[in-house]
Amino acid sequence: MSVQSDKQAGNARHWAQQEVDVGSFKDARLGRRFGDLLRRMSDGMGGTIPLACQDWSNTKAAYRFFSNPRVEEGDILHGHFAATRRRYDESDGPILLLQDTTEFTYQRRDPHAIGFTKSVNSGRDKDGRLRHHAVCGILMHSSLVVTQEGLPLGLSAVKFWNRDKFKGTAQLKRKVNPTRVPIETKESIRWLQNLRQSVDLLGQPDRCIHVGDRESDIYELYCLSKELGTHFLVRTVVDRLAGEGAHTVASEMKTTPSSGTHKIEVRNEADEISCVSLEVRFKRIHVLPPIGKQKRYPSLDLTVIHAMEIDPPSGRKPIIWKLLTDFKVETFEQACEKITWYALRWKIEMFHKILKSGCRAEDAKLRTADRLTNLIAVFCIVSWRVLWLTMMARTAPEAPAAIAMTAAEITILDRVVGAGTRAVQNLALRSNGE
Repeated sequence: MSVQSDKQAGNARHWAQQEVDVGSFKDARLGRRFGDLLRRMSDGMGGTIPLACQDWSNTKAAYRFFSNPRVEEGDILHGHFAATRRRYDESDGPILLLQDTTEFTYQRRDPHAIGFTKSVNSGRDKDGRLRHHAVCGILMHSSLVVTQEGLPLGLSAVKFWNRDKFKGTAQLKRKVNPTRVPIETKESIRWLQNLRQSVDLLGQPDRCIHVGDRESDIYELYCLSKELGTHFLVRTVVDRLAGEGAHTVASEMKTTPSSGTHKIEVRNEADEISCVSLEVRFKRIHVLPPIGKQKRYPSLDLTVIHAMEIDPPSGRKPIIWKLLTDFKVETFEQACEKITWYALRWKIEMFHKILKSGCRAEDAKLRTADRLTNLIAVFCIVSWRVLWLTMMARTAPEAPAAIAMTAAEITILDRVVGAGTRAVQNLALRSNGE
């Protein structure tokens, strides 16, 4: 359902309307308020809530919206998920679903109202003993839908959570083997939940390729992908048992010959792009589940792809990608295609960067976790839009401006660009003595 109100009559074609479902809210008035708030937050991106709202009446309404117990992040994102599905249906070919986790940290007098994300080392006390403190914040795990050309279609799943104060992970590992713990009781279940939610939302599971980093190297995820009829491409960290169980994947890949060299573009921490050459090896391998779970899960035939950087520059770690996928890879070109897909994973990191640097989500002063998650959910839609505009300009530079801007915005830009062009022409004429 689109947002319609007198206040928005002059913005009938504002992009935010397509990302709002008034009917998802428990009260239609909340839905209309959200539509107006999304428009204001996007137009005033990077500013505070009062700055985006412009006047005290709208500012109070915004704070009431974020603190309203009848408002949840699912209500806010419902319309955007539906819009993602529409864009997905209008696209062609395989679609990448990029999964990743990010952390928002805050400083509060009462951190318990928000929660904690992790425990960090605070140095040593006067007696030389290590000190630790819990970091106040919220964790977010999201799935970003991206075309093979790198155009983001929207989010398909988002999960927010935080943790109670806890002992360090190393201490927990001493007490229990994490590979023997059921996935349903572990925090990593979020990877499976996002996979299932994304498939349920988008449909056509055979078109979806779920892409994740080393944290997504979860055997249960591979089995769920097979069950749902979808696909995955992840970077592995676990050296799993292979064949009949007498050797591992790594030992089998050591004897696999190189298939050729592939070049990709990578972006460093300084946001600089460089071209690197990778030596590529691939092989179809029979992979076994963890020993403690072999009675519950079947063995799988998967493709292992190793991409190792050739002659890496000094001062930077070499690129070593050990990828695992359910796709059959029979040619060097098919292996390179999978490597190119994985290289697009950095786009979800760009999405997180926009959330924190563009929307300044960690500068928010709201006092509770519920209010902050509602605000971050709004920022998620705004951040997707910014990323979409950026990638649209790169993937389809000849596309008409009307797909991204209203008629009024186009008119203003035409006048600004026209005035700027005339000023440059006049300057050139004067410099030539005319």
